[in-house]
Parts: sequence; C-alpha cells; structure tokens
Amino acid sequence: MSDWPKYDMDFLGGRRQRRLRRTGWMREMVRETTLTPADLIWPLFIIDGQNERSAIKTMPGVERLSVDLAVQAARDAVAAGIPALALFPNTPDHLRNADGSEAYNPDNLMCRALRAIKDAVPEIGLIADVALDEYSSDGQDGLVRDGEILNDETVAAMVRSALVQARAGADIIAPSDMMDGRVAAIRQELDAAGHEHVAIMSYSAKFASTFYGPFRDAVGSGKRLLGDKKTYQLDCANTDEALREVAQDIDEGADMVMVKPGMPYLDIVRRVSDSFNVPVFVYQVSGEYTMIRLAGDAGAIDGKAAMLESLCAFKRAGAKGVLSYFALDAARLLGA
Repeated sequence: MSDWPKYDMDFLGGRRQRRLRRTGWMREMVRETTLTPADLIWPLFIIDGQNERSAIKTMPGVERLSVDLAVQAARDAVAAGIPALALFPNTPDHLRNADGSEAYNPDNLMCRALRAIKDAVPEIGLIADVALDEYSSDGQDGLVRDGEILNDETVAAMVRSALVQARAGADIIAPSDMMDGRVAAIRQELDAAGHEHVAIMSYSAKFASTFYGPFRDAVGSGKRLLGDKKTYQLDCANTDEALREVAQDIDEGADMVMVKPGMPYLDIVRRVSDSFNVPVFVYQVSGEYTMIRLAGDAGAIDGKAAMLESLCAFKRAGAKGVLSYFALDAARLLGA
C-alpha cells in the first residue's frame, strides 16, 4: 500500500461527518427514513376468466390476473406483510360503452374481484379505483359530449360506481378522475347508504402525465383514448393549484390524499405533507416502474437497489405509503 501523505485536518475541529457512516449497523442506527412492507400497496390488474394470466408488454414482470389468481396474489401479499391491494379491472370490450355503465353493474369485474378476495382473505385491505376510463369506449375518465368532459354527469355515474364497490367489499374508495366535487358527493351517498366506515383515498393531485402509458395498456384504455386529459388532470407546471385541489378534497371529506405520478413530483409530495395533517400517499406509476425495470434488466443499473431507493425517496419526501408495482418484490426483500 502506498504511503500517502495526510492533509492537516485540524480545521475540522474534530467534526467528522463520516463517523456515522463507517459501518452498516451505525448507518442503520441513525437512519432517518424507514421503509417496511407495511408502507406498500400493491396494484393488481384484473381480467375475466378462470386461471388466466396475461403479460403486459409495456410492463415487464407485471401480469393481468383473473379473479381466482388475484385471490392467490392477495394471500401472497399478506404473507409478505403488505396491508392493502389496489384493484383495476380490464373490462371486456363488449361491455364498454359511451355511458361507462358497466362501472355501476354490481356484478362487474371489479365487484366480483372485491367479493372473492374479501371472502377468501378478509384481513387484507381493498382499495377500489373509481373512474370511467376502465369502462368507457373512449378511454376518458368522464362522460363525453361533443368533445367536452362533463363534470356533474360524471360525478353522478361515479357515485353509483362507488356504491356498488362498497357493497362488494371495498374498504377504501379511490376516485381517480379529478372531477370537481366528486369526493363530497361520494362521501354523502356512502354515508346515506350505511357505508360510513368506508374510507376515501382521493387522487387529489393527479397530473396530466406521459408516465401513465403502460397503465392504459394494462386496463385496455390506451388505444381507445380520444384526445387528452388536460381539462381535468393537473398541469405539470403547477404546485399551488395542486395544493388547492388537495385542500378542497380534504374539506369535502377525503380521509387520505394521493399524489400521482411519484418521482417527477416529489416536491408536491413534500408540500402536501407539510401543509396538511392527513395521510399522504403517492403512486409510483407504470411509466416509472417500467423505466427502472428495463434499466435494471439491461444491466444499466442495479434494479433491486434502484427499486428500494425510489421507494425510500417517497417516504423521505413525506409519503405515508406508496402504491407500487414493485410492492411484492420489495416487501419480500425488506422482510427477508
């Protein structure tokens, strides 16, 4: 070993920051942010059929699952320490229409999945997405007339959807549409129907983003989408507007709020967390997942390390929990 000369470090006055980083046990002892399986929510894509699984080309490693396989996935989640699942149906083509009426069919794919999972794995939490893009023929989250996304008419349809989901076993209703007033309307009708214990996790700060592409492929809405969603989802340049949306949803009765997407909007997560005394969740969306997964598969980065680093970043920014397609893999690593 070379006999390298030392620099005179007396000017530090004994203040050496690296002391706390010298060993693994020391780093763990002073760690400011902790990530556990209980911080994770696993999104599942549901398809019709029995013992059916369908690969999603734009999301390597993620599959659409039939209801019976989703039940097994729920068991896997519980075993890994994951507290909740978020469900998203890929409605068969022949059931989609301009009205999105399959959204409030009590025997739709979402409701069948909710009932089956709750019956077989009652200890896991179930989060039901409420929006019309999974049921409509045009891929929009709301009802469309002459090219305009209708607000009040969409809210009426979403209320009906939330009610059938609550009856089917949803523990949390998650409106993801960004229509004005939908949280208050859903809360009012849930309470009136005796579902006062069903919580609302509102997609309060949902931005119009290019990172949703693989998700739209997964639920079958991407190729149907006519136009864009910029008249109801947030402009990526705005932070104050996001806070106004969050404040309104809380006033209307949201129990939890969400920021979506995640990594490009960590500043929003921090602002919301600092500004409001409610649990803040973040969605690591499909495009974020795919970028990390493809880079890891290509050997450009350490995929597992990048997965955990990205999830830790959300917690560090102030998120209470994270919806992530990495949830099961991450939970198993964290629990090992």
